[in-house]
Amino acid sequence: MTRSAALALDVVVPVYNEQQTLARSIRVLHAYLTDQFEEPWRVTIANNASTDNTAAIADSLTAELPGVHAVHLVEKGRGRALKRVWLASPAAVVAYVDVDLSTDLRALPPLVAPLLSGHSDVAIGSRLSRGSRVTRGGKREFISRSYNALVRTTMGVEFSDAQCGFKAMRRDVAQRVLPLVEDNGWFFDTEMLIIAERAGLRIHEVPVDWIDDPDSRVDVVGTAADDLKGLVRVAHSLVTGRIPVDEIYAELGRPPFEPPTPPTFLGQVLRFGVIGLLSTIAFALLYLVLQYVMPAQLANFLSLLITAIANTWANRRLTFGVRGRRGAVKHQAQGLVIFGLAWLVTSGSLLVLHLVRADAGPQAEIIVLTAANLLATVMRFVLLRLWVFRSQRTPAPTRTEPRTSRDEVTSRDEPSRRDAPARQEVTSS
Repeated sequence: MTRSAALALDVVVPVYNEQQTLARSIRVLHAYLTDQFEEPWRVTIANNASTDNTAAIADSLTAELPGVHAVHLVEKGRGRALKRVWLASPAAVVAYVDVDLSTDLRALPPLVAPLLSGHSDVAIGSRLSRGSRVTRGGKREFISRSYNALVRTTMGVEFSDAQCGFKAMRRDVAQRVLPLVEDNGWFFDTEMLIIAERAGLRIHEVPVDWIDDPDSRVDVVGTAADDLKGLVRVAHSLVTGRIPVDEIYAELGRPPFEPPTPPTFLGQVLRFGVIGLLSTIAFALLYLVLQYVMPAQLANFLSLLITAIANTWANRRLTFGVRGRRGAVKHQAQGLVIFGLAWLVTSGSLLVLHLVRADAGPQAEIIVLTAANLLATVMRFVLLRLWVFRSQRTPAPTRTEPRTSRDEVTSRDEPSRRDAPARQEVTSS
């Protein structure tokens, strides 16, 4: 608990109307930290605008349990609560766990250890790692895996689980990254991790044991829609430079490994052909599945879009030898432009055919579409090679000064000059 001014760990528990669960969970968490952690720690209950008896229970727990702290916010929003409390915390490492304690707390020491030592910048619990043990329904498992696959494919990131409520950051990283996170709800985690990884920060993943909370009140459909909007917004901000990932890398990032040598021209042609064949098979399978649950035109468009995104990712990594996160979102945007041009070529070929020969039959359509697809394929390869990936060996920015040694983490007695930002809407007890 907080026996010293040099607070090592602050575990935040964001809550909204959790009067039934709060007391039991905080007592379990407090007992675990007391038994397992020698470093100075505290537990912070982040009450974001609860309307039931949560606030009173939180205050009673602060009076009962040493090292428990409560913060009351007047606005709702899990992301807002985490951002406010993390930015104001004096701890060397800030973390959070969900109030239902779905994640086994035995994963907490390996979560924060790499941050306390300075080995890593951000740490996350992952339910999708090979060593994880997860109990939840098939529907939520499918949604989670699909969402995380979409994030990795479209945003050029490699972390496996964006949504697990079990994360931690070093304070200096939080002070630099969190002000750039715009979402105040459930997309907060994903946005934070995208910015961190795209800025070259090291993300440590811990396999967790996790049991689904059957009483979860998360609106799956509404949250999914908000997440998709958030991905579009973040992608736009990365492409336009609104999120200064290069500046963050210059301050906090780590030097990258030497990139591999790109394939030869012949190798590029062969790999492009294999990826194109696999994309065609994937399109057919996706269309067969989707056309049972949606109109044929929509199923066709979604199948084309998904395979186009996957095709760009595969060609980026395998055909043109581009690795790392720099430019990944821009490359996907350019890939979608090429996808649109290819779609116009194939669709336009049919339009021209029927303008020239109104009585054209299926055989003529197949011949024209085959020729149009060949043309679109050649156009796609040329544009990928000469436009999208022509500067794949661009070096990462260099830092102007060395990083501070993380060996000093246990002696951080002086408050950071960015600590404790003004919080007009926060009261604490």
